[in-house]
Amino acid sequence: MSTLYPSLEDLKVDQAIQAQARATPKMPTMPTQETAVPQPPVLYPNLAELENYMGLSLSSQEVQQNLPRTPDAASMVVSSPSLGQVVAPVSGNSLGVRRAEIKPGVREIHLCKDERGKTGLQLRAIDKGLFVQLVRANTPASLVGLRFGDQILQIDGRDCAGWSTDKAHRAVKKASAERIVMVVRDRPFQRIVTMHKDSTGHIGFVIKKGKVVSIVKGSSAARNGLLTNHYVCEVNGQNVIGLKDKKVTEILATAGNVVTLTIIPTVIYEHMIKKLSPTLLHHSMDHSVPDV
Repeated sequence: MSTLYPSLEDLKVDQAIQAQARATPKMPTMPTQETAVPQPPVLYPNLAELENYMGLSLSSQEVQQNLPRTPDAASMVVSSPSLGQVVAPVSGNSLGVRRAEIKPGVREIHLCKDERGKTGLQLRAIDKGLFVQLVRANTPASLVGLRFGDQILQIDGRDCAGWSTDKAHRAVKKASAERIVMVVRDRPFQRIVTMHKDSTGHIGFVIKKGKVVSIVKGSSAARNGLLTNHYVCEVNGQNVIGLKDKKVTEILATAGNVVTLTIIPTVIYEHMIKKLSPTLLHHSMDHSVPDV
């Protein structure tokens, strides 16, 4: 026999279901054609936004205004930055970058002696390693491409780790005049910094006696990571150690719009050139432009 009215238990269940329905939040309605569908976040700026993106202006007018011009030699080192300058990318065809390149790994060279029995190479021991302290111009050492700061790992198959400066020079002196085999690592204490001259021919740093003493805020030097308390060893691969600041400035002025400096920390540099006279560095060091 069916009941016409719900029982007391049924009423309690029905009330509980209604209470739960009221407490459950309503699902949002599906958007109609008139409702805007949310768009995914934009990860990169579009072309129209690029002009103000990261504070850079990429308009053609700005590009033309900031094209480098021939610099004035007297104003090369001290720079006055302007805002919004465009920095061109460095290509693999930059001659200065290729001349200054510090290659990873090691290489083998074959060194000989001149008619006087000299190699033109002077070495110095630092931290149990053996390093090139001086390469004289127009000598066998300069012809095989040895540079200031290169590390000598082996001489005629003998490991140089732990050698003193005197022991290294004795080994070179006793070696064959026709062929000395050396294993070399390119300038491990040094690094290169590539910068671009601005529209007035400036880079943005000041040197004093070969050392970077000041960097102009906002300049290419600052943006590309040049540091103070470092000595400039090379400009586009050309050794400038021992040269007067005026001469280094002249080399910078004619170095092109893209300039690559090779720098070394002061504490290492001063130890490297210890007991070398400024006259020897100026007149004997190989300052020629290296071949690529």
